[in-house]
Amino acid sequence: MSRAATTRDRARGGRRGGGTGGDAPSPVTPLRPRRRRSRRPAHPGRRLLVALGAAVLVVGVLAWLVLASPVFAVRTVQVDGEARLSAEQVVQVAGIAEGTPLARVDTTAAAARVAALPQVSSVEVTRGWPSTMVVTLAERVPVAVVTDGGTRRLVDADGVVFETITGTPPDGVVPLEVPDPGPDDAATTAALGALTALPPDVRDEVTGVAAQSPDAVTLTLTDGRSVLWGSAAQTDRKAEVLGALLEQIDAGTLDPAGTLDVSTPDSVVLR
Repeated sequence: MSRAATTRDRARGGRRGGGTGGDAPSPVTPLRPRRRRSRRPAHPGRRLLVALGAAVLVVGVLAWLVLASPVFAVRTVQVDGEARLSAEQVVQVAGIAEGTPLARVDTTAAAARVAALPQVSSVEVTRGWPSTMVVTLAERVPVAVVTDGGTRRLVDADGVVFETITGTPPDGVVPLEVPDPGPDDAATTAALGALTALPPDVRDEVTGVAAQSPDAVTLTLTDGRSVLWGSAAQTDRKAEVLGALLEQIDAGTLDPAGTLDVSTPDSVVLR
């Protein structure tokens, strides 16, 4: 065998690891995959505490915004429904301080202060977010004026005496003569009931109403004629009959009369 062949055989044997000649190859260690660290899920109790903490924080911020911060504080007091009163008067009496958080305004107390004004019939105080308080009122509407010792005072349809005047009474307001004017006085109630029951065109002809008792109401018309109204019974029927009588007199189908007695509306007397 030649020397070249022997050399090749040794080389093969070395590669196969079966021969004795040459160095044996180092064994290869396979790579192990890295273990991923598993994240432990958050404990349920911890999640609940975090949620509760966040909720408390939100509630606290909201409470501060509404109850203490200037964000929702009073900047304007708006008055609706004023007529004889001025908005400035109502705002002053309501006593709602600018800068007060809306949620802390005592609307009941403010309404009570405004309701104490004689001219006010009803009032409501509400919040107009984010920065307005609204005072909505209804004023008393005068229908008559009473005179006592030289002082003239307005009276509404309910008999409430609510304001002293010095000048000319408002349009449509007529003198009222009763012994003791007031909402609890029967004569006042009967007289004002007759006045307010009249149709507008007939009421425009009334220049005064008087009642010495609840059963003796008398109206005075512009031309000096008197209407004997009587008691508060059948008020609507009396108003209807009186309107028809005046139409017939004005049309000439009935003779003029100085006194029209409608106290018994189905049996009127003219004299």
